[in-house]
Amino acid sequence: MVRKLLTGNAAAAWGARLARVRYVPAFPITPQTEIVESLSEWFARGDLEGRFVTLDGENSMVLAAGAASAAGVRTFTATSSQGLVHAMEALYTVAGWRVPLVLVNVSRGLSAPITLGPDHNDVLAARDTGFVQIHAETCQDILDSVLLAYRIAEDARLRIPVIVNLDGFYLSFTREPVELPDPRQVDRFLEPVGASRPGFRASRPVAQGVAVLDAAAYSYFRYQLHLALEAALDVHSEAVEDFQRIFGRRPAALDAFKVDAADAILVMVGSFATRGKEAVIRWRRQGHRVGLVRPRLLRPFPARDLVALLSGRRAVAVIDQNVSPGLGGILFHEIAGALAACGCRPQVLRSFIGGLGGKEITAAELDHVRAALDEREPGPDGRAELLFTGDDWSRVRSMLETAGKQIGGAVSCE
Repeated sequence: MVRKLLTGNAAAAWGARLARVRYVPAFPITPQTEIVESLSEWFARGDLEGRFVTLDGENSMVLAAGAASAAGVRTFTATSSQGLVHAMEALYTVAGWRVPLVLVNVSRGLSAPITLGPDHNDVLAARDTGFVQIHAETCQDILDSVLLAYRIAEDARLRIPVIVNLDGFYLSFTREPVELPDPRQVDRFLEPVGASRPGFRASRPVAQGVAVLDAAAYSYFRYQLHLALEAALDVHSEAVEDFQRIFGRRPAALDAFKVDAADAILVMVGSFATRGKEAVIRWRRQGHRVGLVRPRLLRPFPARDLVALLSGRRAVAVIDQNVSPGLGGILFHEIAGALAACGCRPQVLRSFIGGLGGKEITAAELDHVRAALDEREPGPDGRAELLFTGDDWSRVRSMLETAGKQIGGAVSCE
């Protein structure tokens, strides 16, 4: 084991390197470009065997990755934001091919308006494609998740692609200590490429095609993909056990932080959960019985385990770093649906939207969330509340005044 100071992008690249990827189709986009630049350099120097190819866009990049994976090659690629959206057609296609590639998405808010800061609307737009989704909190989490992703994707019971998501800038360009495992440990964790299914070979000719099917056959194959994603929950659990035994870390589907004896739970995803954990530590010292749950796995949705953690609590607040216009926070509604289905909702379930475009979630905003839970009332009409301070509004108002626009109302948590 070697300990290095790595950016999140570098940790993702090292995960692919340790997995011994052999083909990387790429197209640059901020803030993920450092990932493919690192891999390109390693291929050029001979540190990695295989091919690095620059394609003409994200759609062809993902299709090339899918074709190589179908041929039995361990394949990796990466993108961000508009790039992931541009590749959306191809994401559905390669998931339907049931190929075990791994794609890292470095989250960045979608335009318009344009931003380079992170939120999760890009990756959550892909939640119905058929990809497994793993969301990382730290740079170590990124490397571990890439290795875990190959173990899940290549399992003979699944053969499905995986997205590993990390937050742009907050993780992509932030350096943290990362433990790089010995390559021999990784070889124990991952099977040799092609061990479960050899892929296409000239010596064993086969035909495979996606034909125009009638509705019954289409329904059958789409539901098979759904069942494979459901089965990924058990495969993930098995892989986590082996991961802990070999590497000494446990990247479980749910990261439960100080939930013992907590009567209120905060749910967050991604790097901002670190700030939520800081707030939980502070609140505990003040006598508030609050814990935090961070879903690492969002597809398949770990509903059973989430319900077990959240049911019976006095209050649950979900901070969504996304917004589905006309609905509210995506994660909140998925959790609320899971709790409603089992008939064991907490007394108070509140929805907050924060961190859009990388806007910081401040200690004051987190304190506002805790205070709202103490009110013992659900949100107004089940609607989400935007975390937006008076200082935020002053900045927006100044910009609008500079642009000579009319000013409307303000939304503030102060």
